[in-house]
Parts: sequence; C-alpha cells; structure tokens
Amino acid sequence: MSQVINIYSQVTTLESGVSGHNELSILIRDCIAQSPAAQKKLYDLYAPAAYGVIKRYLYNDEFAAQEVLNDSFYKILTKLDQYSFQGVFEGWIRRIVVNTVTDHLRKNIKDAQSHKEVQEEDAFINSESVEKISHKELLNIIQTIPDAQRTVFNLYVFENYSHKEIATLLNLTESNSRWYLNDARRRLKEKINFIL
Repeated sequence: MSQVINIYSQVTTLESGVSGHNELSILIRDCIAQSPAAQKKLYDLYAPAAYGVIKRYLYNDEFAAQEVLNDSFYKILTKLDQYSFQGVFEGWIRRIVVNTVTDHLRKNIKDAQSHKEVQEEDAFINSESVEKISHKELLNIIQTIPDAQRTVFNLYVFENYSHKEIATLLNLTESNSRWYLNDARRRLKEKINFIL
C-alpha cells in the first residue's frame, strides 16, 4: 500500500512559476522586504500544493482547512528569512504546513491510556486490492477513519515521520502512535475489502 500511496502523495512541481534558483532568491528577497506583489506570487505558486496537504488531514472541515492554510502562510512569510537555501524550498514549505496542521489537530487528539491491541497481520493490506480502486476512492476511504488514526496514518505514510516524531508532534506516546497507525490500517483494510 505504501507504494501506491507514495505515488499519489507526490507534490506537483511548481518550477514553471519560479524558473530557477536565482528567480526564487529574488522572490524570497522581495517577500522579506514586504512586497505585496511578491507575497501574492509566492502564495499563488505554493498555496495549491499546501492546501492539498492540509485537506488530507482536514477533509471534511473547509473552515479549518482555510484557517490552517492562512496560518501556514503567515508562518512562511514571517520566517522566510530563516530559509537557508539548503534543500528544496517546497520541502521547507511542506514542513511548516505539516507542523501547522498538526498543531491544529493536537488539540483534538487525546493520549488514550489503553487501547485494544491491534496485531500487524490484522492491519496488512494487500497491494493488489489497493490497485483495484482509484486514487480518489482511496483518499475518500482514508477520510472516513477517525481523526487521530487518519492524522497518524498521514504523518507516517505520506510525510515519512517516525513514531517518535509523531509522538512529539501530537503529544502521544510512541506506543499510542503505533496503535493509531495499526488501527488506521485495520480500518482501511476492512473498508477496502468491503468495496471489492
């Protein structure tokens, strides 16, 4: 399943809007100098991909998704002077967006003290089954699982966070992060098997 999900989680490259390192440097410099035109251009270039990431977490809450998008770009624009041109700029933006959405979700996820044990074999999803459904159907299925499970699943599968990082982001224990992931996989398996 991770192969399929990794294919679908690739972010559209935005190089057509910012053609090179020098043009990106100029755009960032102008944004730091508080140029409204540059800030609008940066927003127009990167907001669609950022919004796509946010909607994976807040699928059914348009108001919260817009709020997180606005908060993310406020942070991006106020922290641009901290971008060191090491690594891909889209990755830097994505990190801020993921941190902002997890800050929002952390308020709603409680660190439950005990969970029914979910065995990994119960949560295994046959990749052939996943290949039989469309990308849109898969994303719709992911949106039906509870918030905590969906958030941990997204962070682990789409963002490649470790359980330790997820636990820190969401104020969980690592074992609860593992439980939420396995429970998400179990629920997804049941739903995928039901529609096939």
